[in-house]
Amino acid sequence: MAKLSEMVAWMDAQLRTAEIGDYPHALNGLQLGDEAEISQIYAAVDASFPVIQKAATRGPGLLLVHHGLFWQGLQPIRGVQYRKIKHAMDAGVAIYSSHLPLDVHPEFGNNFLLAQALGVYQLEPVIESHGQKVGLIGNWRGTRAELLERASSAVGSHVHHCPGGPDEIRRVAIITGGAGGEVAKIAALGADAFVTGEGPHWSYPLAEELGLNVFYAGHYATETFGVKILAGILAAHFACKCDFIDHPTGL
Repeated sequence: MAKLSEMVAWMDAQLRTAEIGDYPHALNGLQLGDEAEISQIYAAVDASFPVIQKAATRGPGLLLVHHGLFWQGLQPIRGVQYRKIKHAMDAGVAIYSSHLPLDVHPEFGNNFLLAQALGVYQLEPVIESHGQKVGLIGNWRGTRAELLERASSAVGSHVHHCPGGPDEIRRVAIITGGAGGEVAKIAALGADAFVTGEGPHWSYPLAEELGLNVFYAGHYATETFGVKILAGILAAHFACKCDFIDHPTGL
């Protein structure tokens, strides 16, 4: 058993939670919980009601997520929002959320871990958002078809592909999640390919016009990496059990 407050302090320090800027509704850090003893850690992408219900069936613990409780913004605590929070509280499930701090972390961030899985090397941070660089670019050697196969294997699911760039790929940019709207900035960096989660419809024709390959590997799928690794490290550090709650959206 470990104190929740000690776990939160450790994660806040590792993730630089207070220093990393983010969207106003991210509310990074402990979102739900009080002083408690924790023996189980659950990792998930979203703090959705189905995820909370799955965690509750496994007993009290800490739910570590990438997208927290308040992405829809300020709202009354009633209806499904009330039931979701009450369900977590009744089950003794605390919730800690980390969005951009987890995306950009140099060791267990989503971008870095996806880059590793793809075999992209000599990484450099690119594309500023909310006060810090939120993407990576690096070297890769192979064909477009080989990168598509590598990306599909990395995320374990279908990758939608815009073959707008060269067949031989040397420079690959990576921003997990919903960063497809950054295609123009990525093309301006000299990338041959851009691996992201999802993007607006217009990003596809624009990528073709700019001569950029884009691999839409899934918002959910590209953001499973960080919570899994961080939960495992946290569990090892505090001698707790660890489990991943998979609830894919298909997006």
